[in-house]
Amino acid sequence: MTDTEETELTHVTDDGETQMVDVGEKPDTARRAVARGSIHLRASTITAIRANEVGKGDVLAVARVGAIQAVKHTWETIPMCHQIPITNVETSFEVSDDRVDLEVAVETTGKTGCEMEALEGVTTGLNVVWDMVKAAEKDDEGQYPRTRLTDVEVVSKEKRTGR
Repeated sequence: MTDTEETELTHVTDDGETQMVDVGEKPDTARRAVARGSIHLRASTITAIRANEVGKGDVLAVARVGAIQAVKHTWETIPMCHQIPITNVETSFEVSDDRVDLEVAVETTGKTGCEMEALEGVTTGLNVVWDMVKAAEKDDEGQYPRTRLTDVEVVSKEKRTGR
């Protein structure tokens, strides 16, 4: 889309009021969306995650469950999202020297896409990582100078005709 093209805001009525989009007439379609993001951490925290030596438990296992829960409950936290049947959620973590990357793939067969679910899975999964390691990330003033979420994005969105 160029700067001169107009975008139709489907969640706004002609009178400017917020609305939920009516998808009732749309056919059910198999869909998949993938999102990813990163949380930047101290090297010592990364070492503890890799060695499974974080006092709260297995950071990535808990973050995986949190990500999946978030996917399943997106419609409860994003006001205009429809409740959709989630048919599959895949999570993938990559731990590097300074960050944890999370990719969440969501599949559904329904009338609307699942990219918001994938984004919710990523952000919640990364927030769970933060919660699990926050004691190790604080500095002497109780701040988190290194910890930050970055690069959260939808990397693909597709309608699928078969498996």
